[in-house]
Amino acid sequence: MLSELWPGGPHFAERRGVFPLGTDSVLLAHFASSSPVKKKKRAADLGCGSGIISILLAWGDPELLVDGVELNPDAARLAAENSRHSGLEKRISVIEGDIRRFREFLRAGAYDITVANPPYYAAGSGKRPVNPELADARSEETCTLDDICRAAGHITRWGGSFMLVQKPERLADVFRTLNAGGFEPKRIRFVQYNSESPPNLVLVESRKGGKPSLKIEAPLLLTNDDGGDSDEVMAIYRRK
Repeated sequence: MLSELWPGGPHFAERRGVFPLGTDSVLLAHFASSSPVKKKKRAADLGCGSGIISILLAWGDPELLVDGVELNPDAARLAAENSRHSGLEKRISVIEGDIRRFREFLRAGAYDITVANPPYYAAGSGKRPVNPELADARSEETCTLDDICRAAGHITRWGGSFMLVQKPERLADVFRTLNAGGFEPKRIRFVQYNSESPPNLVLVESRKGGKPSLKIEAPLLLTNDDGGDSDEVMAIYRRK
């Protein structure tokens, strides 16, 4: 069964054993679309899952070519199917491969922007789903934050951007691994349920070979004071 993210928008199917469409991926795609990097011609989506971020990036920029990389064969097939359902199969390529072996199939400096929605929890921490494929997407059993940042450092061109979403409590790990990969954090935005709640996600943009300077944007609030979707969330999902 196919569902539209918004009327007339991209189509997505879900499949058992593949991590479902999540708000964090939608928010990361929106964050990446506002990157100041010029001449965005090629993008890489590391650990693309069912193709959500790849599709939203290509949908929002008719000139952009996107390569999604995914280890799980079922997820890779679903990402290719979702690209076809959304009419984007000519601009999205799905590569079934292990990010840890990036040098075997990804070219150095080939991408203007790289994005990733990596596992949030270190191996052995957090609640582990029973399904092993979902567990791999949630925790660092098969791919760590260091693995992803190393791959991004290899494939992102000088002056290009690498953007990811992570839990705020891992922000120190994010900065450490970005620096090790040759990136300088340039822009962060915290995501909060409402104005009174602490952040539960953080969006980070880093620049390959960038100079030190960090912009902290106003938090992205998911709900209004009355508990309904915030105006910004409504706009992101094109409901207004």
